[in-house]
This record gives sequence, C-alpha cells and structure tokens, in this order.
Amino acid sequence: MSEPEEPLRALAAGLKSPWHTFLEVYEPLRPELYRYCRYLTRSAWDAEDLVQDTLARAFVTLGALNQPPPNPRAWMFRVASNLWVDRLRRARDVLGIPPEHAAPPAALADRDAAGALIGTLSPQERAAVVLKDVFGQSLEEIAEALSTTTGAVKAALHRGRGKLGDAEPEGAPPPPRQVIDAFCDAFNARDLARMTALLLDTSIVEVLGAATEYGPDASRDPETGSFVGFLSSIRRDERGGIDDRYLEGYRAEPPRAEVRIHRGEPIVLLWYAHDDREAVRALARITPEDDRISRLRFYFFTGDVIAEVCRELDVPFRDNGYRFW
Repeated sequence: MSEPEEPLRALAAGLKSPWHTFLEVYEPLRPELYRYCRYLTRSAWDAEDLVQDTLARAFVTLGALNQPPPNPRAWMFRVASNLWVDRLRRARDVLGIPPEHAAPPAALADRDAAGALIGTLSPQERAAVVLKDVFGQSLEEIAEALSTTTGAVKAALHRGRGKLGDAEPEGAPPPPRQVIDAFCDAFNARDLARMTALLLDTSIVEVLGAATEYGPDASRDPETGSFVGFLSSIRRDERGGIDDRYLEGYRAEPPRAEVRIHRGEPIVLLWYAHDDREAVRALARITPEDDRISRLRFYFFTGDVIAEVCRELDVPFRDNGYRFW
C-alpha cells in the first residue's frame, strides 16, 4: 500500500477530517512550496500568506478532481503560480497600472496588497525563471505549472533573464513603535485586560494556519482565546497541540515578548525557556490604527518563516511543526 493511501483509509473510516487528511498527504511538500513562494513574492510574510492560500485553494480544488494529481509537487506549484499571478493582475486592474514593466507606486508598497511584488519582471517571467533556474524544472513542467505553452515559457525565460535584477521592492513605511511597545509591555506583565484593550472592536487576530479571531472578546476567551494561549506555557490537551518531539528541552514557562527591527519593520519575538537557553518559537506582526491595533498575526505553526527571520536577526529559534492537532 502506498503511503498516501493510509490517511485516505482513515478518512473513509471517519477517523480524521478531510482537511487533516489533506495536510498529512501534502504537508511534506510544504518546505519546497514555501521556498517557491518566497522566490515569487520576495518577502517571507507574503510567501507564508501565499502558502496558506495555496493549501486552501488546493484542498478545495482537489475535491473537484476525478483523481489525485499524478505529480503533487508540480500541481501545488501550479496552484501557487495561478494564485500569485491572479493577485498581481487584480492589484494592477484596481489601480490602473499597465500590465508590463510598471514600477510600483507608493500605494502598492503595502505587502498585504501584494503591490510591492510588481518589479522588473512580469509575473510569468519571474515564475518561469524561478521554476527553471532554482527548481530545475523542464520546459514542459513549467508550461504545465503556468498553464501555458513551452514556446511562451522560452520567451518568458529569455525576457526575464535579460532584465532580472537583485533589487528588493520597497517596503511599506514601518508602523509606529508606540502601540507595539505597549502590547509587549502588557504581554510581559501578563496583563490580559491591557492587551485586549489595545484591540479595536473590529480587530482581527490570527494564528496562521490555526485560528482567526474577530474582536477583543474572542482573543481573551479563557478556553479558546489566542491571547490566553500565548500567555501560557505550551501545552497539549484533547483539543490539540504540538508534537512532543518539538518540546525536547522545553521548560513549561510562559514566553516573554521583545520588539526587534527586521528589514525596517518592528516585529515581536516570543522567547521560550529551554534547558540550554532561550529560543524564539513565535513571531507577531502588528498593524496599528492610531493608538490601537487593527490586526495582529501570530506566526507559530510556520517554521519556514520563523527560521528565515530568526536567521536574519541571528537569534536562536525552535520549530513547532505545522500542525495544531
């Protein structure tokens, strides 16, 4: 019996949800998928967003296929490529930017809008160059991933290689530190009331790949709230948690928060105690609005992003895996 058949048998027996079964089959591809998305987006944060969107789109699309894709890796790259190209086209259409060779205006600098990705290469050129020169795919594989012809791929490679530069796209202006520092102070004081008071009533708090909460009440919920969870030590119960192999040497103590500057942006590092030393196991990005928080994103089950950011900051880190069940 092939390996993918085991989780599918568990699904048929009603032992696992379809989403969990899907992730068990396709999760081994995630590091390469992140690497591909990172080359496309040129941003760790945008790459993780694209990975999350790709997994969600692939899960929905898989349900409409008559049979699983014969080449899961190529298929996932194709889903990611289509999502990325569509995102850039929408951004250009909304702002009336010419489809080729347009420089990114300041309004496109917001990474969440993906406008900062519009650089010297068109979407198809960049995807073709990455798939060929980084991942070593054949012209036929690239044509399948980009839903085009080998002739178009050759043309895209020729154009892309001729004008590819090393310059990074300009990022958005860094958010003010005041709200971020206030959140860290409240976090380190274990002051749940002060933390949630910083949230707008319309705020969104995400634990990427695990949960999305709307408004302060959800984040401070004693059973399911993300703030309550992050103020506590890492634990595993009947609802889920990380695998024991990721907790070797971990001391069951609440983390501490620290603000660091990463590529001009203040982000929050969450440090956890271990027998040998402290290590970062989570990151947080905060979007302020005046003196409050409109959006907060925790990166915990996102080992690729944590590893990349912590290596750039030269700080120790630990992996939590991708799963929360």
